[in-house]
Amino acid sequence: MQKNIRIRPADGTWVVRAGGAVIAESRNALELTEGDMPFVIYFPRSDVAMAFLDSSDHSTTCPHKGQASYFNIVSKSKTYENAVWSYESPKDDVAEIKDHLAFYVQDGVQVEQI
Repeated sequence: MQKNIRIRPADGTWVVRAGGAVIAESRNALELTEGDMPFVIYFPRSDVAMAFLDSSDHSTTCPHKGQASYFNIVSKSKTYENAVWSYESPKDDVAEIKDHLAFYVQDGVQVEQI
């Protein structure tokens, strides 16, 4: 594994709320820490209400994780553009995050442990 990336099971239950609705809840989330950056929670796709997500054309590339695909969160009152990302084919060193989604915390989108 890349020396600057650590992946471990996230303790407890984690939720994502967007526009007031719970769109993800998991006891099987992963915590990814990269270097000195704050950790990011990755939710198994099976624990996310995919009906709230719409594929985006946006993508980025991380030298350690690979190419990220993005989704918009569509709520009743607002669309949060490129608010969710996923590594559909992550590099072998971070293969655990395949089929997981991460969420940008912003006004109207919260990721929290309950």
